[in-house]
Amino acid sequence: MPTFNAPTLTTFAQSLFEAAGVPAADASIVARSLVDANLCGHDSHGVMRIPQYIDFLRKGTYKAGVPLTVIHETPAVLAVDANWGLGQVQAYRLLDRLLPKAKSLGIAAGTLRNCGHTGRLGEYAEFAAREKMALFATVNSHGAGRRVAPPGGTEGRLSTNPICLGAPTSGAPVVMDFGTSAAAEGKVRAQFQKKEPTPEGWLIDHTGKPTTDPGVLYAEPRGNIVPFGGAQAYKGFGLGLLLDLLCGGLSGGPCSSPAFPIAGQGNAGVFVLFNPALFGGVDHFLKESDGLTSYVRSCPTCAGVPAITLPGDPERQAKEKRLVDGIPVPDGTWDLIAKSARELNLTLPA
Repeated sequence: MPTFNAPTLTTFAQSLFEAAGVPAADASIVARSLVDANLCGHDSHGVMRIPQYIDFLRKGTYKAGVPLTVIHETPAVLAVDANWGLGQVQAYRLLDRLLPKAKSLGIAAGTLRNCGHTGRLGEYAEFAAREKMALFATVNSHGAGRRVAPPGGTEGRLSTNPICLGAPTSGAPVVMDFGTSAAAEGKVRAQFQKKEPTPEGWLIDHTGKPTTDPGVLYAEPRGNIVPFGGAQAYKGFGLGLLLDLLCGGLSGGPCSSPAFPIAGQGNAGVFVLFNPALFGGVDHFLKESDGLTSYVRSCPTCAGVPAITLPGDPERQAKEKRLVDGIPVPDGTWDLIAKSARELNLTLPA
């Protein structure tokens, strides 16, 4: 399993996208986003996506250098069409347009449709927190990616439909970012590329029986991911259902539908920024967020538990470690990236 430092991997990723026809500034945004996901321990949203994105660019599914088209705009609302541009590029363009609206009005909501894969939603919450803003964000798979079966069902009806909520503190933000399924599809794909089983409780086969074989998602007859929640998976499925409705219904894009293929292509999404300055005030917000996070961290722990973990802590801990030790890339993933590099006549990094 090769290991790379973050700057090397970022430079290499950017060169791959540029060779595929992506403008340098856009290639930089996507490369930094993917490597940051790896640094945070979310390999499912990291450089394993490079061959997928390049394949979409080669086929014309994704478009390089396209603009963000405004469908509808008010002082507090912005609905846009991403024209199948790269997701991270278009998501940041949307947030850059929403930020002054939220600063002026206290709240601003935006939607994306026809957008490439937006990557790890948590990074957008971190962006908002640096501006002392809170964020709600969610995406669906633009009608496709139906790999989550309802409780008691044997066929996928929803995509993994993640939800992200982020709040600033005077220090590190609190960022919750998770799929409404037991695991993100990318995490299953990572296990598939590593040729390792998934943890129990993630998957069912085509008959509805539990399995740890990640291959059931990628071959017929197809299995599915289960909603999060274990014995109360109806809660995870219900949340995923409502998020799908919001993403498709508000953006002008589609909800999950049999009219689309199983394999995911991109996202429709909803992003809402909240400016505490025009609600209870930034000082009050930070005082309360600092107080609550400190209070929760002070909770006595069970035997063997060194400390209480809050949302966002695992990502920061992973980043600290991987900035020192490097980013491991599974052999199966690296083989696919190397194939893309050969096809683009690029030399692999040492």
